[in-house]
Amino acid sequence: VQLQACGGGLVQAGGSLKLSCAASGLTFSRSSVAWFREAPGKERVFVAAIRWSGGRTDYADSVKGRFIISRDNAKNAVSLQMNSLKSEDTAVYYCAAYRGSTTNPRADVWHYWGQGTQVTVSS
Repeated sequence: VQLQACGGGLVQAGGSLKLSCAASGLTFSRSSVAWFREAPGKERVFVAAIRWSGGRTDYADSVKGRFIISRDNAKNAVSLQMNSLKSEDTAVYYCAAYRGSTTNPRADVWHYWGQGTQVTVSS
């Protein structure tokens, strides 16, 4: 299983970025996908997740109303549209996949992980 995250970069506060996660080697249409982030010196924390069944989504309180997670099963890909970015959103963003249906915010629940993409928001 491979998860390839991309789309990170440097953006000014208030700007937008769109991250993408491409998956291979798993039955993507029956897998849930999440985004986590890890800021320097801090633990990895949940950002957003989308189930394979019903498309239910969940978000961390810190990103609700600003970030949107979506999936395209035909392309085996999940996106994270990040709007109104703040300096505190600066982190390495990781996508993760779960064989089945979940939006569990605990990182140790997720089965597979991508390599991460850096997002830097300048104030």
